[in-house]
Amino acid sequence: MYRSIGDFTLDWKYESEATLKVLRALTDESLSQKVTQDGRSLGFLGWHVALTLGEMGSRMGLNVTAPPEDAEQPAHAADIASAYEAGSRSVLQAVRSSWSDASLEEEVAMYGDKWKRGYALSSLVKHQIHHRAQMTVLMRQAGLKVPGIYGPSKEEWAHMGLPPQK
Repeated sequence: MYRSIGDFTLDWKYESEATLKVLRALTDESLSQKVTQDGRSLGFLGWHVALTLGEMGSRMGLNVTAPPEDAEQPAHAADIASAYEAGSRSVLQAVRSSWSDASLEEEVAMYGDKWKRGYALSSLVKHQIHHRAQMTVLMRQAGLKVPGIYGPSKEEWAHMGLPPQK
């Protein structure tokens, strides 16, 4: 749970940039990649992350610029990344201009429960981390290079001339 706007800002800047790295590595052809026939596709997951910025943001009382919750998934990976980028900037701007450290303790109605705003922001960050991890598995299956997030990826490790990790 966030207790200061500054702490959220630091995390959000890093995590949203990491999500953008993943989204920008997608190709139009990779968007249909699934683990199973009835599973979620890579494109679905990327678009879900982008849409959730507005959906969760509005539940928290933030005015976030994002596609409507029921917007159809774009056919182009670049459009998903662009929507996410705009929504991500909007989340940060809305939090910084509308809330204070003290207001992070205020409760908002979230999914049939009451969450403190600081907890809701933490959940938004963790939500994108969760789906970003799912996306990297699908990216490998689709033959895409996975960008490093919390350290070098397998491809980046090899590019540095280091032996593969066992």
